[in-house]
Amino acid sequence: MHSTTAPIEHALLIAVDWRAPLPATEGGKTLRWALSDSLEELTRLAETAGIEVVGAVTQRLHRPEPGTYVGKGKLEEIKELQESLGFDLIIADEELSPNQLRGLEEGIGVKVLDRTALILDIFAQRAQTHEGRLQVEVALLEYRLPRMTRMWTHLSRQTGGSGSGGTGGTAGAGGGVGLRGPGETQIEIDRRRARDRIIALKRELGEIHNHRERYRSRRRDRSIPVISIVGYTNAGKSTLLNALTNADAFAEDKLFATLDPTTRRIQLPSGREALLTDTVGFINNLPTTLVAAFRSTLEEINEADIVLHVLDITHANAAEQAQTTRQVLEELGAATKPTLTALNKIDLLDADAVPADLVADLELTPDYVPVSAERRIGLDVLLKRIEEMLEHELVHVTVTIPYARAELVNVFHSEGQVEATDFSEAGTTISGQLPPRLLERFRPFVAAKEPGTAPELAAAAELASRTAVAS
Repeated sequence: MHSTTAPIEHALLIAVDWRAPLPATEGGKTLRWALSDSLEELTRLAETAGIEVVGAVTQRLHRPEPGTYVGKGKLEEIKELQESLGFDLIIADEELSPNQLRGLEEGIGVKVLDRTALILDIFAQRAQTHEGRLQVEVALLEYRLPRMTRMWTHLSRQTGGSGSGGTGGTAGAGGGVGLRGPGETQIEIDRRRARDRIIALKRELGEIHNHRERYRSRRRDRSIPVISIVGYTNAGKSTLLNALTNADAFAEDKLFATLDPTTRRIQLPSGREALLTDTVGFINNLPTTLVAAFRSTLEEINEADIVLHVLDITHANAAEQAQTTRQVLEELGAATKPTLTALNKIDLLDADAVPADLVADLELTPDYVPVSAERRIGLDVLLKRIEEMLEHELVHVTVTIPYARAELVNVFHSEGQVEATDFSEAGTTISGQLPPRLLERFRPFVAAKEPGTAPELAAAAELASRTAVAS
């Protein structure tokens, strides 16, 4: 009898401390991740992938070695540790070049992964929907494409010549008859197949994106406000979604427990409905291939009326995690969205309230609410603040809606604030306030009798349109 369970891999973590310290911020702190904190997070990533970490080695250099990442002396030290620690895997705490990966593997004699490959592996394990699996496959192929030479060096060694190495040799150089350049030939075949697969996957993702756009268009027509939950992985986003909507979205105390977007309805204190959308969590040094592959999913953030940033206030690196989230939002073009921060897990703090000096260290805007998604503390205040933010940008208008467009009267009542209603042969005249996203739909029905309203409405609608295009 043999076990069918895959054996647990044992990994040694390695990292090079080479970046110059950042200048201190106004509060005297720097927000660059400390090497020890980054390695601790890498340990959690490895555990999430089912890998057991047996140790860590660091080195201070002006820059990583181009061929082996670490220096020669450190490489020998790592080889000596292999017998005592029994590791069969090396994980580097940053993305390595193909030369560095090959140099480490040949120098130590074990498999080598970098931080990007580890995160991609976790995404591959966790993706559940068809779209999610396609996005992860695109990211994996684009990551592996420039590294495919590592897979075929054993073939090019058969040539026996000096000019036919696995990465730099030319087909037909060196070696005996019939053995010249087989590695290079196979590499080109696999690269072509990978490129063709990427094209096919992106074409399929484009069709999914078009379907998602049609869904978003219908959602805009229904004029339901959207709140997008963002934040660092494991900050409690899915738990908060479940607490606010009484949903059953998967939530677990693991990094990247959920990858696929989840949308649920919530009811605000006034009885008004909104949509709450959760998507993949962010992480320090999130691979650019993943950001690109998941861009259509992350576009939900750009469609949102409000960004709800969930931050684990108890985490030792809360400030760095908040900064990472802001950086990803900037990369997505969503940094200017109205943002409300939910300081989560306050039930784990000693004090009843979040300490003021801790909030100051986070460099947050005044728009934050302390909550506990697990214990459902502060959720009523959070919903009230969401509704206040939705109403903050309301524009005063007077419109006369023809009786044939009665559905717009319902939209005004459900999404705006009605101050006065009158009826005439021309239709229903309503004075009140509307969210900017609805102004374009009501522009043709602006009441001419109200001086100044039409220009103000047109200007506001134009601003809203420009904002949507920019996003």
